[in-house]
Amino acid sequence: MNSLLLTVIESTNTLASEATVANLEATVTAMNQQMQSISLTSHNVWMMVSTALVFIMHLGFAGVEAGFTQAKNTVNILFKNTLTPAVGLLTYGFIGFNLMYPTVEGNGFFTWSGFGIGLGADYIAETYADGHYTYWTDFLFQGMFAATAATIVSGAVAERIRISGYFIFTLLFVGLVYPITGMWHWGAGFLSQMETPFVDFAGSTLVHSVGGWGALAGIIVLGPRIGKYVDGKVIGKPGSSVPLATIGVFLLWLGWFGFNGGSVLSANPDAVSLVLVTTSMAGAAGAIGGYLSGYFALKRLDLGMVLNGILAGLVGVTAGADIMSPAESVVIGFICGNVVVFASIGMDKLRLDDCVGAVPVHLVCGTLGTLACGVLGQKAGIDQFISQLIGVGCYGFVAFTSAFIIFKVIDKTRGLRVSPEHEKTGLDRHEHGMRGYTLTYDE
Repeated sequence: MNSLLLTVIESTNTLASEATVANLEATVTAMNQQMQSISLTSHNVWMMVSTALVFIMHLGFAGVEAGFTQAKNTVNILFKNTLTPAVGLLTYGFIGFNLMYPTVEGNGFFTWSGFGIGLGADYIAETYADGHYTYWTDFLFQGMFAATAATIVSGAVAERIRISGYFIFTLLFVGLVYPITGMWHWGAGFLSQMETPFVDFAGSTLVHSVGGWGALAGIIVLGPRIGKYVDGKVIGKPGSSVPLATIGVFLLWLGWFGFNGGSVLSANPDAVSLVLVTTSMAGAAGAIGGYLSGYFALKRLDLGMVLNGILAGLVGVTAGADIMSPAESVVIGFICGNVVVFASIGMDKLRLDDCVGAVPVHLVCGTLGTLACGVLGQKAGIDQFISQLIGVGCYGFVAFTSAFIIFKVIDKTRGLRVSPEHEKTGLDRHEHGMRGYTLTYDE
């Protein structure tokens, strides 16, 4: 009797134990799923906030370009800056995203997954991008970057380009050139597969230099504005609003928190915090560099050089914001802030008319910041510097050549530049039939 009772008790305990283990395993599984969901949500929220910050940069570009150009062309500038993100985002969605981040294996130079954006049947949000963000967030964040490359071109070629020619260029450049070249590094292309992979954290070259090369090509094809260079002298073309340009630069600086901070591609607190520090330190050092060199070269306290110094520092550190110490980011920002002043002066010496200094800021300092990743930071070394040179050379050759051909074909087929009469009286009146400022220029 006692033996039977013991057997019953032991069986009961075993069953209870098994039930407890099963319940415990179910609880752990549920907790893991809940933690995974919370992790995805937190990472994804930061990526969406970063996307919004990058979007705000388009307002910053609009302010800078409208402020630095003449009042008679204000509506024209704002029109381009309003439609550029719209055209860029739609184009990137239609073809660009699947060129830059193909879901099929390619040859490292060109791969395409087809038209449009969408999800396959096997899409699982918790495993996409290591559970850091969703497919949709990925597209939108990258789409904001794509439109930025075209916006860089807008300011450089302002005040003399036909609006139709500009948008044809934007369609081709954002839809094809930017994503194809972007895939070489960010889309697991050949530059990321070198023995010493090319480094460009958030796009000093992929975004800024590519846009800068496009701007340089447009400047060359269009030529300078009427009356800009007379008898070997540079004739100033006063901008419409210094306050607006200043506000634009601060909006861009704000947007850079998302541009670089979001490029961590997660909400990792330590990594994001470091990137935000190096980004801001470089921008601050760029302001000081622009101030000092502007005073040395121009013998005045030039606010324009300080503003472009800030942008130069931000552009310069973008390639290595995640691998630079705060002190190294100050060095990069300060050098870029100084260089942008002399690059701007050099542009005028070469009679290359850049209305807002886009080429010195984005091309020159973007290239300089990319090369700096081989000299400073965690990956500094001769092999890394050579990889940086290779990457800069590849992007420069393809981006400039493609942009030059696009602009040249547009110029020869339908015309790229407005008529002299329209340029002299302003594009607002002739292309838009309205004014940006009603009291600042004559009929």
